[in-house]
Amino acid sequence: MKNIVLIGMPGVGKSTAGVVLAKVLGYEFIDADLVIQQQEGKLLHEIISEVGTDGFIEVENRVNSKLDVEKAIIATGGSVVYGKEAMQHLKEIGTVVYLQVSYDILKKRLHDIKGRGVVLKEGQDLKGLYEERIPLYEKYADITVCEDNLSVEQTIEKIIEQLKQLEA
Repeated sequence: MKNIVLIGMPGVGKSTAGVVLAKVLGYEFIDADLVIQQQEGKLLHEIISEVGTDGFIEVENRVNSKLDVEKAIIATGGSVVYGKEAMQHLKEIGTVVYLQVSYDILKKRLHDIKGRGVVLKEGQDLKGLYEERIPLYEKYADITVCEDNLSVEQTIEKIIEQLKQLEA
């Protein structure tokens, strides 16, 4: 089995689900945001404040398009879908799983959106960001798992179930 790439909005639990999924499947866990921080020697919000939103997306695109891993669960940053090269590469090396959550649930989970290093354009709010990204997540997803009212364990079960169906 190749890599499993988790995409979705900030706060949907890509990192949380990714760690558990890696344990269950015996895969390596890669947090793409941490890879960016290691390679750049800076925190995400520092990169964003230094080079701006577009600059950060370029950095994220560059780092993700060069990820070279096998049998790994890759939790991506929410804005990875803005990087065409990164998404083409990730689709080549893995199965892309879109962790979907309704806007109302997302709003409850994300209190401090700026402190998370979330890529917001000037004057954009969470609702605008959500509406802008949904079509991109849907475009790149091989599998979509709706997490509304699911525990982490239930989310993992659904991911594994759908991966098996995809392979069948």
